[in-house]
Amino acid sequence: MEQYVPNLKKLYKEQIASELQEEFGYKSSMQIPKIEKVTVSVGVGEAIQNKKLLEAAVKDLELITGQHVVKTKARKSISNFKLREGMEVGAKVTLRGDKMWEFLDRFMNVALARVKDFKGVNPNAFDGHGNYSIGITEQIIFPEIDYDKIERVSGLNIAIVTTADTDQEARVMLKKLGMPFRK
Repeated sequence: MEQYVPNLKKLYKEQIASELQEEFGYKSSMQIPKIEKVTVSVGVGEAIQNKKLLEAAVKDLELITGQHVVKTKARKSISNFKLREGMEVGAKVTLRGDKMWEFLDRFMNVALARVKDFKGVNPNAFDGHGNYSIGITEQIIFPEIDYDKIERVSGLNIAIVTTADTDQEARVMLKKLGMPFRK
């Protein structure tokens, strides 16, 4: 019985890794940049008054990623926002391995195509160490979310962590994987 390998992972291993090695002149295959993990997070500031909104965000995030979600707590108390240290104000999930590759494939090829007036993602949203962050304004772009059952439309943050040394290497790798960067 043959082991299932996600399409994007297969494309990376069979084609993109060797192209990157050739383009940047890596001497070892261990120098080739890889995607380490993808973190998807959502902040629900209104969860201070309404706990149901946080539960809805957790449920949506679990549907989108297919993995258990961790609730995040406030680190500091902020009196102007009636926020106390330790209150649950968000949720996050870290994807690795095959689930990460599947999520990236669905995100780049299905979800981003459903964004209203989409012209591409920001090519300059790198952090200086080869990691890429995207903010999505509506979670309804994912086909797993049933529009009739959502509590409210909320945004989410997606951070793609790579082993690339520079932003340029990470940008080239993501472009080859199919990330639709703005021109």
